Amino acid sequence: MQTTAPIERLVNLLDPAGNILLNMSLEEATRRVGSGDPELVRAIDGQFALVHKRGTVIRMARSIGRPMRYFLAKRAEGPCLVVAERIDEIHRFLRMEGLDGQFHPSYTRMVPAHHILELALIGCPDPSPTLTRYFAPVRNSLRADPDEIGRAYVGALADEIARWLGRIDPREPIGVLFSGGIDSGAVFLLLYHLLLSRGQSPARLKAFTLTVDTGGPDLEQAERFLAELDLGLFLEPVEVRREELDYREAVRVIEDYKPLDVQSATVGLALCRGIRARYPEWKYLVDGDGGDENLKDYPIEDDAELTIRSVLNNPLLYHEGWGVNAVKHSLTYSGGQSRGHVRTYAPARLLGFEGFSPYALPNVIDVAESIPFVELTEWNHHRLYALKGEVVRRGVEAVTGINMPIFEKRRFQRGAVSDGSFTALFPSGEAAYRQAFAALYE
Repeated sequence: MQTTAPIERLVNLLDPAGNILLNMSLEEATRRVGSGDPELVRAIDGQFALVHKRGTVIRMARSIGRPMRYFLAKRAEGPCLVVAERIDEIHRFLRMEGLDGQFHPSYTRMVPAHHILELALIGCPDPSPTLTRYFAPVRNSLRADPDEIGRAYVGALADEIARWLGRIDPREPIGVLFSGGIDSGAVFLLLYHLLLSRGQSPARLKAFTLTVDTGGPDLEQAERFLAELDLGLFLEPVEVRREELDYREAVRVIEDYKPLDVQSATVGLALCRGIRARYPEWKYLVDGDGGDENLKDYPIEDDAELTIRSVLNNPLLYHEGWGVNAVKHSLTYSGGQSRGHVRTYAPARLLGFEGFSPYALPNVIDVAESIPFVELTEWNHHRLYALKGEVVRRGVEAVTGINMPIFEKRRFQRGAVSDGSFTALFPSGEAAYRQAFAALYE
């Protein structure tokens, strides 16, 4: 009796336009992923999510800046692998194919950032995918000199922003999601400096700052930041009403339930929606997401799982979580910023913007991981928290000649609304966010 080999199928729902490739073509980048060679994939510069098929072998890789999910469906004729940015895209496709009876959101998988994932479509049973790290920064390679570190770190950031500027139409306006904090402040000043150095008008630049019911401290901070540098003409406040913010909508957009990410996405949606209403044709937004992860600037005391030793001893902890081989690694969501960056990416994408997050690029993270944090802080929390401002301030001055104002760290969602509004808008525990997510597929 002759048997027929199963017919494997790949359905790639990723939009190629969602990639921001700074040093090679899409075809070349995809070929490199298909090679399975981590050195070739590491050389890809930009934000990307790429998939390659050769026979029954699928290889996928992404940077932090773009999500990529997959789902393996069973068919009588053979396996079908569906690859997409979002869970709901996978679900819609399966429903059209009559395969949605196999679906549950927890069955979808996120490709972890900084790894090549290889999967063989050979039928039932399906082998587990293999993961090969393509991004492995050398730690502690810089001297414990804040001036040298600042020049290297902000210099890498400026290089990536310059490459991005080189690929967009010089007539297009550029918006910065701006709070006047360290990360968005440095991005704004680097863009301003680079436009001037290219002989282009900085008038195409705007600093968009959200204020909800004219409350929240970010607007005042943004005004102070720009006023100190006589750049106040670039500020554009975006005012929204509290009733326009709904954490349930943010849960749907980011397809996650982690409270801090949902809260950030809620205000991010409001800001992007306000910009879109004012400027129907606006395309490019740049943000400062990833700066906290790079310089390890999160209050360790707020997380019972963390100590300063775990933060400083574990490479890429804030970027990747505990790692793909750890018990607590989530197959559905990945970990760290690899999971959480969707809070920034998805709202901008939904409203039709091309977002760019230069701090999340491997070349910038590479320099951040080379900082000798232990030598600089001697395991002291307060020195760690102060380090980011010192490094970035010195780096911005070295690159641009501008003495950047530094303000105390504040989360985006806390800066856009008053304390009273924040309490009214957001539940305090995770249960409400989980329930909102579960309701999407009831």
